[in-house]
Amino acid sequence: MLKVAITGASGRMGRTLIEAIVASDASELGWATVSPGSSLIGVDAGEMAGQGKSGIYLADGLSSGLDQFDVVIDFTTPEATLNHLESIQGKGKTVIIGTTGFTDEQLDRLKHFAQSTPIVFAANYSVGVTLALQLLRTAARVMGEDSDIEVIEAHHRHKVDAPSGTALRMGEAVAQTLGRDLKACAVYGREGQEGPRSKETIGFATVRAGDIVGEHTVLFASEGERLEITHKASSRQTFARGAIRAALWLQDQPPGLYDMEDVIAQPKP
Repeated sequence: MLKVAITGASGRMGRTLIEAIVASDASELGWATVSPGSSLIGVDAGEMAGQGKSGIYLADGLSSGLDQFDVVIDFTTPEATLNHLESIQGKGKTVIIGTTGFTDEQLDRLKHFAQSTPIVFAANYSVGVTLALQLLRTAARVMGEDSDIEVIEAHHRHKVDAPSGTALRMGEAVAQTLGRDLKACAVYGREGQEGPRSKETIGFATVRAGDIVGEHTVLFASEGERLEITHKASSRQTFARGAIRAALWLQDQPPGLYDMEDVIAQPKP
């Protein structure tokens, strides 16, 4: 049975992960953390997530529970994620990271940790989104040079980063297929008299409203036709189940930086 530590356990995704672990036959909750100073420290993690008593009490860090878990699942903030990696480096743990919004410098630090720690790092743990990335590369090869390309994404009002990490990953997949640098060709929003659209650009549009879990569409529009590849998530459980699937897969991997495409390329555990 895989023992899992959840960081940021009191957040929306943290609670969803605890629910998914309780429902899983292959994993169990071994440790759970909240921010230092949180009023929830010492509260039963299962009860906090509405899953009944678990016997696992919320802690303010990973260091004091190193013998209680095999893998860390981290959907927090870039700064917190890197601190968590620091605290378990060299301790024989594996890590699933769903945090988004890393700077280039922070990504370099993450890659450094991956030299000694098996890490799956993905902007989205949905199997459907992972498949969509593969479809987007095919569409870009066939239609990309002749199409205007736009990425439209929508999330709940509480999401702090924009565009979403998934939207950026989709844009990167298309840009790389076309031999473009996304940093150079991305356009984030339009306003005023901008003139005609440049064909080399990839546009991004962002919606933040209500309780939208996550919706992404990549549009390839040419003269006379358009192709839309869309993924809609109706429950965070799809991300939680994907993260657990990744955690089970990662136990047999050497140190390195992996993503969900590596995970779904292998038979489901």
